[in-house]
Amino acid sequence: MRPEPPEDRADPFCPYFGTCGGCTLQHYGPASYDALKRGLVDDALRYHKVQATLAPTIEAHGDGRRRATLHARGGAVGYMAARSHDLVDITACPILVPALAERAPALTRPIAATIGDCDVAFTATDTGLDVAIRTDRRLKPEKLTILAQRAQVARMTLNGDMVLQTQPPAVAMGKASVEIPIGSFLQATEMAEATLGALVVEGVGKAKAVADLFCGMGPFTLRLAEKAKVYAADSDRAAIEALGKALRFAKGLKPVTAKARDLFREPMVPVELKDFDAVVFDPPRAGAEAQARELAKSKVPVVVAVSCEPKTFARDAAILTGGGYTLETLTPVDQFAWSTHVELVGVFRR
Repeated sequence: MRPEPPEDRADPFCPYFGTCGGCTLQHYGPASYDALKRGLVDDALRYHKVQATLAPTIEAHGDGRRRATLHARGGAVGYMAARSHDLVDITACPILVPALAERAPALTRPIAATIGDCDVAFTATDTGLDVAIRTDRRLKPEKLTILAQRAQVARMTLNGDMVLQTQPPAVAMGKASVEIPIGSFLQATEMAEATLGALVVEGVGKAKAVADLFCGMGPFTLRLAEKAKVYAADSDRAAIEALGKALRFAKGLKPVTAKARDLFREPMVPVELKDFDAVVFDPPRAGAEAQARELAKSKVPVVVAVSCEPKTFARDAAILTGGGYTLETLTPVDQFAWSTHVELVGVFRR
């Protein structure tokens, strides 16, 4: 989506604005910025004929993004240019957390000098940087061992294989600490994870038995389990194992059952859902169409839907409301600052 010119303007703060393909809304003033984000949601709901009143947008930029992927091509390091395959060479990225803003480009350069063109994904964790390198070249991880030692990172991997791990990269989720598997999903900002988690917990209310579907490593599961028994499911086996390990060491939580299950191919059906008084689902951008259809046939009193894509959220919401649910609240959460992306949390009740 190419946004329209804003009615109120702001001065872009990044020296790469206009050439870098990210952060395309830095010249938007506050009113135009919020209107554009909310317009994305309104348009999707209108297309699918879903009635909803949007709550005020919650800003969740926090200290910046804790995840970033930089590209290295021909000696340049940075992000792709706007509407181009050219690379914008950068020395720092001001929208990243302080641990990544300058260090991610600086660390990518010696990696690229060692192995050539590559993509490097960084995650700032509570125990240090997690660095995941991807390249088309066939290289042995040992080629980067000395560099990894000098970089003093928590973990470095090359095409999914371990180069070095000084300690497992881990982040706090509720009352637990979760060790992040290689390649697993994590919300881009710490504040967004906490904000979405709080909205989910508020949405399920006093539910005593909750199903957390597309649960990942358990950012919602671990918060829900402070008050309710939880069944958690996701197709990412490594994430489920990480959640299971975190649960073994966490204290003060209700019982949690964590299972690896492909909910696209094998959604939970009404006979399985009958024992839950709330269901949470947070699928990838493709949405949860198959699971929404089964929920629409169920008698679950409360469904909380979390989404990073308004179009698929609206499609799934239409299925749920067609099955008798009412979309009671819908809250936009602005996690991806200065981009045309917006998160949503919708609470459906029978």
